[in-house]
Amino acid sequence: MTSADSALARPMARGSWTRVLLIVALAATVVGALTSVGQQFLPDALRPLSNSASGWTIPVAASVYLARPALRLAPLLGVLGFTATNLGYAAASNLRGHPYDPGFWLIVGLLAGPLVGGAAALLHHRERRWAAVGAGLLAGILAGEGVYGLTTVADTTGAAYWWAILAIAVVALAAFSARRLVRPPTIAIAAAVLVGTGSAFFVGFRWALPALLG
Repeated sequence: MTSADSALARPMARGSWTRVLLIVALAATVVGALTSVGQQFLPDALRPLSNSASGWTIPVAASVYLARPALRLAPLLGVLGFTATNLGYAAASNLRGHPYDPGFWLIVGLLAGPLVGGAAALLHHRERRWAAVGAGLLAGILAGEGVYGLTTVADTTGAAYWWAILAIAVVALAAFSARRLVRPPTIAIAAAVLVGTGSAFFVGFRWALPALLG
């Protein structure tokens, strides 16, 4: 068992839980506020960052991964991260004179948060197949959004950001596979989960989400 695996398996002290919760909440709130401000000040090629699922998913997943919480706490951290990001975005948007109701995306965060938080924690799992599932889930979210962006909104946003997100998904999974998964069967698991998650994301954003919003 590696030190990272030990950190995942070892329960955190109550004080550590409180510190991690506060750090994730604060970081996510700042990210949410910055994405609102970025809609005005980012260059055109990067502006989709402030209007994309990946703009919130990457920071939330990174904060959970770096926190190395016990696996049972990770879904809660994912929900906390998305909730704080959404509320930070709402606060900054309303202060800037752009009214925003966080209600719908709070519900989305409740659904996506456990998945993203759990996947980020699984990257540390001592069993390579579970690490492969976590890597495939996160890469699949990015890949799915990249394909969605290229096929659905690239005419109005430009294609550069969506190509970048798609490339990040593929390169990140390849790098993680080479460093941690190593064996072809576990790499195949990660690739299959990427395809499945990416497909589900695309279908959800292309058809299910517009139907709900409409």
